[in-house]
Amino acid sequence: EADLGLLELKKTSDFGKAFKVIGTKIYSFGLGGRFLFASVMTEKGTTRRIHVSLDQGETWNMAQLPSVGHEQFYSILAANDDLVFMHVDEPGDTGFGTIYTSDDRGIVYSKSLEWHLYTTTGGETDFTNVTSLRGIYITSVLSENNSIQSVITFDRGGKWVPLRKPKNTCDSVARSKEECSLRIHASYSISQKLNVPMAPLSEPNAVGIVIAHGSVGGAVSVMSPDVYISDDGGYTWARMLEGPHHYAILDSGGLIVAIEHTSQPVNVIEFSTDEGQCWYKYTFSKDPIFFTGLASEPGARSMNVSIWGFRGNFLSRKWVSYTIDFSELLSRTCEDKDYTIWLAHSSDPSDPSDGCILGYKEQYRRLRKSSVCQNGRDYMVTKQPSVCPCTLEDFLCDFGYYRPENQSVCVEQPELKGHDLEFCLYGRRELLKTSGYRKIPGDKCSGGESPSREETDMKKKCTSNFLNPSQLAASTSSTPIILAVVAVLLVTAVAGVLLVKKYVCGGRFLVHRYSVLRQHAEANSMEGIDALDPGTPAGKGGYHDDSDEVSTG
Repeated sequence: EADLGLLELKKTSDFGKAFKVIGTKIYSFGLGGRFLFASVMTEKGTTRRIHVSLDQGETWNMAQLPSVGHEQFYSILAANDDLVFMHVDEPGDTGFGTIYTSDDRGIVYSKSLEWHLYTTTGGETDFTNVTSLRGIYITSVLSENNSIQSVITFDRGGKWVPLRKPKNTCDSVARSKEECSLRIHASYSISQKLNVPMAPLSEPNAVGIVIAHGSVGGAVSVMSPDVYISDDGGYTWARMLEGPHHYAILDSGGLIVAIEHTSQPVNVIEFSTDEGQCWYKYTFSKDPIFFTGLASEPGARSMNVSIWGFRGNFLSRKWVSYTIDFSELLSRTCEDKDYTIWLAHSSDPSDPSDGCILGYKEQYRRLRKSSVCQNGRDYMVTKQPSVCPCTLEDFLCDFGYYRPENQSVCVEQPELKGHDLEFCLYGRRELLKTSGYRKIPGDKCSGGESPSREETDMKKKCTSNFLNPSQLAASTSSTPIILAVVAVLLVTAVAGVLLVKKYVCGGRFLVHRYSVLRQHAEANSMEGIDALDPGTPAGKGGYHDDSDEVSTG
């Protein structure tokens, strides 16, 4: 740990025969999409700044993000070729921070979401990319009374809103209507050993489907969550199964299977052919087994699912597995009449801009819920896009601006009000003239509103010397303290890797918050809570035990 901030970042393009130093004073580094990030110590040696490169470290720019101290961290929540979600931890032992979203260069950032839950203990966050529909992310924030609330964005962080609670569902112990909201459980709940066996699940070829454990109301529902499903990417939700379950999506969403999460032996699997509306049971074994896992082929195209478990006791276990082929049940291949046209992101069919998200609307060909047939392995998602005119919804708040909670208008950050907005770009100091908006990276809108934005070069050099550019020379030496990015044929092929252990403790009041809920649940005679193994999150990406982190999203 003493070497943090003294590391060198090197790369090789000849399989390790020679290395080139591309950065010094490195604290940690990571890759996200086409961006290479380095957390670099400042001259004072007490704070760090994020630097970004788009050419594998040949040139660097300082990201316009707040610096962090030793007790804080950065985390790349998600990144692709034109946008980065970056979490910046708040000072002190708070358990929360702020999410910033980048421009397509990864340099200029705008505040996207405050009070974002991200504990320093274990590094757990509920940030989830919904892969079944574009532009959608779900995460958790802390409210003013330190309770946890789920929020969702449909436009890549432009605007966040609370999740809609399912109709006619509210826990009887909820003290007010404000408490009666849907809370999605993900990695943080799993880390707190709640009765949540799986993280939220979505698949790119199962259009619009999101399955997750959730709670509606107060303490009892938190301690014994149910399974909820959305068939429209998270706009609306319905309770799919009562109590915790393991689940899987098969046949591109045409089939959903689930097994109850219980400490007792099981021999029944449940399945649905109408996106979770109706459920059927199948007894896969005469003798029950202690269930340990549900596995299906990656990609959600298979009709097969495997069930793992054992019989006997702790001293003499007999492990068994069963594979169920549902193609015997859904033997008919789907035809044109089994599909319907569905407009994604639709909320008001009478509005000409209905369905417009990130500058265009998409119509999908989806399987009717009433159709009992097989999509098959060759099924391809069919969609028809059409471009929309630009509105303010197609713009993020620009550098120095943010959207207050539940508002769509961008306002100037109080600490920057009345000051010229200056930032460094390509080694020059730029003066930003803006109405407070910039277009969301990847947004395809055309015409309509176009808020003014101009960058004026002030011709003043402001190149960061934190990376010691004078020392960036080719090297074949074996410096003992290095971090290396291996570039093969000039193509970087390294996933985000972080190598520095974090020893900061925190998030205790959040744990206490859940301990209060647990006591409340026990007072209401909830049984079986402590006896169940909460399991581990499925498909969790990234390394979450580091001061500056990269997550795959």
